[in-house]
Amino acid sequence: MYAVIKSGGKQYRVSEGQQLELERLAAPEDGAVTFTPVLVVDGETVTSAPTALAAAKVSGRVVGESSGPKITGFTYKNKTNQRRRWGHRQHYSVVEITGITTG
Repeated sequence: MYAVIKSGGKQYRVSEGQQLELERLAAPEDGAVTFTPVLVVDGETVTSAPTALAAAKVSGRVVGESSGPKITGFTYKNKTNQRRRWGHRQHYSVVEITGITTG
């Protein structure tokens, strides 16, 4: 059994027991989170109707936090001595999927 969930503007295929990195969630470490699935596949049964998915839930717990790779950039304009260095490092919440229910 697996499900497709939506979080942070992205969709993820998840199964029970899987750990994945999602964009930082407003949940404390070791806190419970629930997601409404976009699609649930249980063997030969595929559930994708919004009315059937209203009762379905994907539950998980926040295991910790992590950071993505450091991204650096540099811009400049010719002949004007205009230069700018910038960097970014995305923060993620590590979530373990604990259960998928179809309702």
